[in-house]
Amino acid sequence: MNLTSPETLIFWMTLFFLIFFWLLKKFAWKPILNAVKEREQSIEEALLEADKAREEMARLKADNQKILNEARAERDQMLKEAKVLKEQIISKAREEAKVEANKEIQKAKQVIESEKQAAIKELKNQVSELSISIAEKVLGEELKDKEQQLKQAEKLVSEIKLN
Repeated sequence: MNLTSPETLIFWMTLFFLIFFWLLKKFAWKPILNAVKEREQSIEEALLEADKAREEMARLKADNQKILNEARAERDQMLKEAKVLKEQIISKAREEAKVEANKEIQKAKQVIESEKQAAIKELKNQVSELSISIAEKVLGEELKDKEQQLKQAEKLVSEIKLN
């Protein structure tokens, strides 16, 4: 048997290959397949997690957009309410100012009327004092004698109306 002949070499190579294959199958093949399966599962789980994360991001984005739209709507509503409230406050202030102005005008009218009445009363008093003074002077001149006094008294008595 020649170790260098091709048949012998093929025999020994086949024998070593079968032994090596059997050793690999017995000791290494299962761990390698298990590692490949675990790697495949971890890649699949990572892809599922990535899909879940993508869906979660899409949901969060939609939620954020919804919250943002609600916030905008609420802001717009608050601005409308503030504008209405401002207009109400201005209107109320105008009404109060108008009422206050009317009160001041009424007070001024009352003051003017009372001053007018006081002036009329004062004028009447002065006129009556002046009239009395004139009457005293006129009567003093006319009634110097007794006969004229009697005539004047009778005339005044006849002019007096009794109720």
